[in-house]
Amino acid sequence: MRSMQLRKPLQTVRMSTVKPELLAPAGDAECFAAALQFGADAVYIGAKEYGMRAAAKNFDFDDLRAAVQKAHAQGVKVYLTANVLPRNAEMDAFPAFLEQVQACGIDAVIAADLGLITQIRKLAPALPVHASTQTGVVNYQTANALWDLGVQRVVLARELSIEEIAGIRAKTPKELEIEVFVHGAMCMSVSGRCLLSEYLTGRDANRGACAQSCRWKYALMEEKRPGQYFPVDEDSDGSYILNAKDLCLLPYLKELAAAGVDSVKIEGRAKAAYYVAGVTNAYRMALDALFDTPPREVPDWVMQELNNVSHRPYTVGFAFGQRKDLIWQEENGYIRDYEVVGIVQKQENGRLYVSQRNRFFAGDTVEILMPQTEPLVLKVADLRNGEDEPIEAANHAVMDCSFLCDAEVPAGAFVRKQTVE
Repeated sequence: MRSMQLRKPLQTVRMSTVKPELLAPAGDAECFAAALQFGADAVYIGAKEYGMRAAAKNFDFDDLRAAVQKAHAQGVKVYLTANVLPRNAEMDAFPAFLEQVQACGIDAVIAADLGLITQIRKLAPALPVHASTQTGVVNYQTANALWDLGVQRVVLARELSIEEIAGIRAKTPKELEIEVFVHGAMCMSVSGRCLLSEYLTGRDANRGACAQSCRWKYALMEEKRPGQYFPVDEDSDGSYILNAKDLCLLPYLKELAAAGVDSVKIEGRAKAAYYVAGVTNAYRMALDALFDTPPREVPDWVMQELNNVSHRPYTVGFAFGQRKDLIWQEENGYIRDYEVVGIVQKQENGRLYVSQRNRFFAGDTVEILMPQTEPLVLKVADLRNGEDEPIEAANHAVMDCSFLCDAEVPAGAFVRKQTVE
């Protein structure tokens, strides 16, 4: 098991600060359900247009309306991303789009373009606007200017330290909410504004279609020696000179709250439901422990859960100033020590009924990821197919199967198996 190396251990202290909102991503209905079940206070999603994740399934207006109703029934807010940099034709079409999404009952729009922000404030003055991280807010003057435009919340640039965040909080209206990313993929360009993908592939990163060209393998070639490639460092396999690690600030939630952060945000609208569930669950457990009365120690397994989802090596990013270790030069891959083998559909008569996702066998040791509790470890016993016939392996995609389990497990829990010892 690979362990996560961070700057200092988790601590608990007495705090008078308010617990920040936990904001989780959802690229489709399955991810949305996972965010709700595993403890998000709010979920941000995209419609079919105007969002920065064009590759995600996203939500049509009917799905968006249903998602908002489901979230509101559980006391969870829904924010809609409209954070592309729109062209003229899209600006002309935006009023009709805004009217439709507003009718769905969303709680706020996340926007980056000043023209779009101005349109929202004019056409839907009661609808809160959050200034996207794409806006590039790195100082209090910009934050105040956005407040003057009617923006309720600023999503600060990832390039800021906690000290700089506190400086912005000290010089902005207390009513202006501050949101920061605390987990997930990081872009090599300032606040995500990049032309590399468009230059190399024609896919515009500022319009939600990034090809992640920064994560490709690059080498140098000298003009008079064509075909001879030279690595940037001593690694003969080449170098990923632009490839960023993943951000993880779970150990520093109390420092962020003390700096005045109102909402902590998980990146990942292009990620799978298991990722959303695992990361949301970990941050939910950490926040609840740190802000309990009195504060409690965050269990070790909570941090370990962040290693149990697919991820790149973690970094604290710029939280404590400029970080040379932000760039990962070893390889362009993910750490995947676990795979999801099934999703629990129901539990009856001491059996878990599971929809299979990856092959597993009778006798395998699996773990059950459930909301707000340590994962359950058990051995697969009496494995049966959907016709209640004994089988040795669940090896057909999305097949129904069941096995024995005495512990109480909710529908929607994830069954996973370790792939690396």
